[in-house]
Amino acid sequence: MKIYNINVNAVIEKIFSNSGFFLMMLFSCSSPISSNDSEKIQAVMQQQEKAWNRGDIDEFMEGYWKSDSLIFIGKSGIKYGWKNTLNNYKKSYPSRSKMGMLKFKNLKIELLDGKNAYVIGNWTLSRETDTIGGHYSLRWKKMGGNWFIVADHSS
Repeated sequence: MKIYNINVNAVIEKIFSNSGFFLMMLFSCSSPISSNDSEKIQAVMQQQEKAWNRGDIDEFMEGYWKSDSLIFIGKSGIKYGWKNTLNNYKKSYPSRSKMGMLKFKNLKIELLDGKNAYVIGNWTLSRETDTIGGHYSLRWKKMGGNWFIVADHSS
């Protein structure tokens, strides 16, 4: 039987120094979660609300990712693409009276990491003839320092 003389303290120090380097590299590669990211998302939604209430669907759409990969799930099913979403909004709300006054109420904004967030809430659309509403879940992604909706499930 062979007996090895091992310096336990040196082994532990080596393990922790290497794992510390690994953790430092891991965290330096991820984007930090800014304390005001949820406020930035809220600000985008407030801008959307204001644009909608002025009758400006084009500006309302600035909060969405301008990509064919944008996902919108509504009462008519799953639709893809920023342009398709814009056209569907314009078709569904062809006049200022149909658009009414929009109000968002965010129930939860959850930052998943430095570049992804999830928002759930409800919306109300008050019009001269009626008031309708529903719920939404939004997946947000931070790109180029700005937050955009990349998936919208509204009902």
